[in-house]
Amino acid sequence: MNITESLKMALRTLTANKLRSGLTMLGIVIGNASVIAMVGLGEGAQTYVSGQIEGLGPNVLFVLPGTPESQRASFNQPKTLVLDDAEAIAAQVGSVQGVAPEFNDAGLVTQGNRSTNATIVGTTPSFPEVRNFDLAQGRFFTDSDMQRSSQVAVIGQQMAERLFVNEDPVGQNIRIKNNSFQVIGVLDEKGSNLGLNYDDAVLVPLITMSRRLVGQTSPYGIELTYIAVSVNNESNIRAAEFQITNLLRLRHQVVDEDDFIINSQKDLLEITGTITGALTILLAAIAGISLFVGGIGIMNIMLVSVKERTQEIGLRKAIGASQQDILVQFMIEAVILSAVGGIVGTGIGVGGALLIGLVTPFQPGISIAAVAVAVTVSGTIGLFFGVVPARQAARLDPIVALRSA
Repeated sequence: MNITESLKMALRTLTANKLRSGLTMLGIVIGNASVIAMVGLGEGAQTYVSGQIEGLGPNVLFVLPGTPESQRASFNQPKTLVLDDAEAIAAQVGSVQGVAPEFNDAGLVTQGNRSTNATIVGTTPSFPEVRNFDLAQGRFFTDSDMQRSSQVAVIGQQMAERLFVNEDPVGQNIRIKNNSFQVIGVLDEKGSNLGLNYDDAVLVPLITMSRRLVGQTSPYGIELTYIAVSVNNESNIRAAEFQITNLLRLRHQVVDEDDFIINSQKDLLEITGTITGALTILLAAIAGISLFVGGIGIMNIMLVSVKERTQEIGLRKAIGASQQDILVQFMIEAVILSAVGGIVGTGIGVGGALLIGLVTPFQPGISIAAVAVAVTVSGTIGLFFGVVPARQAARLDPIVALRSA
């Protein structure tokens, strides 16, 4: 028998038992679909997180208070950064283009009979430029607003929709912790940054926040949650990080471990890339177990098929079929099951990835490499797990096979 005749016979055998063939392929289908969908989800998550970090602002460094150990603690956060530190960085580090210190708090915000708990961000007029934010309406507060401790506020898009339904918020008043503030601007929609959703936040001048809303909580000045620093050129980021480190160590009279942390956008991208890459591999490995299970299912059904077709095998060998003919036929059947299952699973996996993109903020990537690997692996699994039943069928003695049939 040539390959074409073996292929035709294998197809006839498989289509004669459609339900069993379909159930045999199910493990491969699920395995392929899972691998492709999980890899796509992992790539989508990586792209989403990278976009969020890049949206923090171009060439930005973030200076946070405390050591890495204290940052990981969920309580008693250190108060080692103050406004004077930010002003010193702006004045003394030549490669710095802008500095935007922030202090974040939470409180009740009301407008008329509407109220909501919101994140309140105290910052400076340089915030939009440093953090790469645009205004949808109105203006941002100025140096004059800072110096006079003006009670003005800029709100995010979601906050504007929540407090001012079908109304223009600019020029109207809101109350923050029972203090009246005039809304002077609305931020353009941007989403979460560093775990904070600025679309649902209220921004006020930092000095106003310190004097009117929270008080001075650090003995060394106005406490900061972190300092965002934009560098004038990407090539100067490491130099700026070195200069800021030396300046703050000198100002804080640090002898041993730094009481602050400096993270760059590049550092954050590398960290998140490593994490999401590892998660993608983990998810693909877990999904890949289904492929292995599907291969075992193919071997199991093929072994049953050998038992059921003992008479057929005996007759074929009695009229001249060689061991190789029998081996090739059963191998072809196993490969067809796994290959068809791989193709069907690929279609389902791609569809599942696209569906995930519709219902989540992630935009999964359809990796051609992942598709090729999944289909190749599924075909290889059929070949690998088809060897045992194929060899068993090929080694049957025709006289014994006919007698036992």
